[in-house]
Amino acid sequence: MDSDLTLIIGLVLVILSIPSIMSAFSEGHTPRVASVVIIAGGALVVWAITQKPGGYSLIEIPDVFVRVVARFIP
Repeated sequence: MDSDLTLIIGLVLVILSIPSIMSAFSEGHTPRVASVVIIAGGALVVWAITQKPGGYSLIEIPDVFVRVVARFIP
């Protein structure tokens, strides 16, 4: 798997788990599934950063996102 794709999948997982965590805390439940998803997303992000020589900068992330989406949209 490409490190750009891994980075984007990890970031999407982390971002999508935030509402689940907020919902669980507001209802007084423990966010078990959201915690697992955020750990998995974080692991994907860390793996992507370590696999790309030089890593990623914050300025690069929108360009990487567009490149990854452009590969899958005909």
